[in-house]
Amino acid sequence: MYIWLSLILNLSFLIMLFHIYEKVVDSMSEVCPVLTIGPTVPSFHLDKAIPDDTDNVINLFELDSSPITWLKQKPPQSVIYISFGSMVCFSSHQMEEIAFALMATGFNFLWVIPDFNTKNLSKEIGKKIDVCGRGLIVNWAPQLEVLSNHAVGCFFTHCGWNSTLEALCLGVPMIALPQWTDQPTDAKFVQDVWKVGIRLKEDENGIVTREEIQNSIRVVMEKELGREMRINAKRWKELAIEAVTQGGTSDHNINIFIKHLKKS
Repeated sequence: MYIWLSLILNLSFLIMLFHIYEKVVDSMSEVCPVLTIGPTVPSFHLDKAIPDDTDNVINLFELDSSPITWLKQKPPQSVIYISFGSMVCFSSHQMEEIAFALMATGFNFLWVIPDFNTKNLSKEIGKKIDVCGRGLIVNWAPQLEVLSNHAVGCFFTHCGWNSTLEALCLGVPMIALPQWTDQPTDAKFVQDVWKVGIRLKEDENGIVTREEIQNSIRVVMEKELGREMRINAKRWKELAIEAVTQGGTSDHNINIFIKHLKKS
């Protein structure tokens, strides 16, 4: 949950947060000076002050544009985007539950399954997804660009911190399936503090059933509670933009830090 910049200067910390952890920052400030300089989402997706600032990684290989091309053909807020990061590997049983839940909802879905996890989705289920005509499975997708697309209605995520922050800053409600480390805490904030999503519950066998997934998707995509989550998510997006614009908390704190460096 805490993403630290690897820089400590006179016992001062720079942290990649903004309003979302205000109480945490206030508490830490009692111990040492703390400057929040987040969110570190590229400018193009927030305030658009730097049009060429579109990504926070350097890609060494040719990128696959098919997910974005596919999304452009879908109506607004009609797509469930599913990605569990680059380390989560679900069992075949859990993959099956996710797949059947997605097909049963009737919504379009873009599902990122890394190469190492494709073996846990049977060819038979893959064919069913092809036949249903509403799903696209890819090994990788440009997440910031996907979350920024008007077609995306919710993000089914493991709640890794980067993914959580990106969804929050881009105003996308979440369905949380956390696994380890910071993810359960992030998921709790998503559901109980920020109120921008739902955390899925496992059954007695440690499996999140297709019924649990399907019902949660319908809540976020169709129900009144989902509309409230969407409103809350948009508010957090506004706060993120406010933080990085000129005079915002991030802009202000970076200037303070630079002045501090010049004096050192």
